[in-house]
Amino acid sequence: MDSIDIFIFIAEGLIIIGAILAIVMPLIKSLGNPSSLVKTGMGVAALAVVFFIAYSMADSEVLPKFAAEPFNLTPGLSKFVGGSLLTTYALFLIAIVGIVFTEINKAIK
Repeated sequence: MDSIDIFIFIAEGLIIIGAILAIVMPLIKSLGNPSSLVKTGMGVAALAVVFFIAYSMADSEVLPKFAAEPFNLTPGLSKFVGGSLLTTYALFLIAIVGIVFTEINKAIK
């Protein structure tokens, strides 16, 4: 086993530990303030609504070259990837509109 392999395993472990702590620590912190959990839940629900709207708009068509061996893309996976991309585009557009609105609002005040 090379030292590079060892460092890759260590890096993967640290990423997993970091991801777990990134999820668990805010939950522990918010137990003291339950109203923040409601706001977080509303945010997650809004993201889920945007995703399901984008997922319903996504196409499930798979070109034959992507259904072959190296990719094995199914219509369901194609629809999920399309929905994820449309969600990303929608959130990007919402962020840009929010930034522009905030800047215009600050300039007027």
